[in-house]
Amino acid sequence: MRSLRISLVALLVASLLVGCASADTDKTGWPGQLRFMAGPPGGNWFALGTALSEMWTGAGLPQTTSSSGGGVSNILNAHARRGDLGFSVTSLLGAALKGEADFKGRVVDNAVIMANLYTQYTYFIMRKDFAEKNGITSVEDIISKKLAMRFATLKPGTSSEFVVKALFDKGYGFDYKKTFQEWGGSVEYASYDGGADLLADNHLDCFAFSIGKIASTVMNIESQVDVVLLPVGQDALDKLSDAYGTVTLTIDPGIYKSVPEGAAPVKVVGDYTCIVIRKDLPESLVYELNKAVWEHKDALVAAVRDMAELEPSIALPAKVPAHEGSVRFWSELTK
Repeated sequence: MRSLRISLVALLVASLLVGCASADTDKTGWPGQLRFMAGPPGGNWFALGTALSEMWTGAGLPQTTSSSGGGVSNILNAHARRGDLGFSVTSLLGAALKGEADFKGRVVDNAVIMANLYTQYTYFIMRKDFAEKNGITSVEDIISKKLAMRFATLKPGTSSEFVVKALFDKGYGFDYKKTFQEWGGSVEYASYDGGADLLADNHLDCFAFSIGKIASTVMNIESQVDVVLLPVGQDALDKLSDAYGTVTLTIDPGIYKSVPEGAAPVKVVGDYTCIVIRKDLPESLVYELNKAVWEHKDALVAAVRDMAELEPSIALPAKVPAHEGSVRFWSELTK
């Protein structure tokens, strides 16, 4: 079924291609082929990677192949020229450029942002009965009470675990796994579906992960058990932003049952799914890659609906470097 969906998307992309890089575009230094690094098979990144590769190839840009990948490995492979561009999240590149967290001891100086594509929200979801029993209304309450809880996030190496780890490290000054265990709690790693089931079955008290603005995973949890979505304090959000370039986003009332109409918006760590690209690729090529993405946005939304969020106002990160070709393209649209 998924292969059929991808094929249909490829056909849609092809049908919408109306042009290619102009004949007078300077193609000095352009490679004959581009290697795009997506995500694990079956996920949004994998589907979108296929659609992007088909689109760029059909638009008269270098033939582009798409392969599986991951947020950390895609940055390292772009830096080392084992791939040309691929998906990650903006904060991971911020950490990579500093040689911190998952990149400790590694020098990364040939990977930059091509474009931020759409937002990622980090949710702290706690069982409502547990929250009410312990008087928890925010992540700060967990810390001030040194709460013993059964906590889970996604496995190390994922963007979710990185953001959770970075938030507690930069925002609150401690190692979450070590500290939660010292407080008498436990930490485990689960998939989106596995963590949702553990929370619903009362084997977890709190589950934290990063995902899109309107997440079926969150709705699935809410359909099984009453939960609360915990806000993060602004001081911690600002510290993480200063460290790795994250932003503050809010979960607005009315999207989820646990944040009904009339409730206060919930502040969370915000990030972006982005394309990381080799810094040493020609400016003219990167300009045309961005141009093609923007011109065929509607077709890409057919692959992953979150692509509807792409706008010039978010494409260039505020605190993480972008490729000069990207800066030129997106800046022209905002003049």
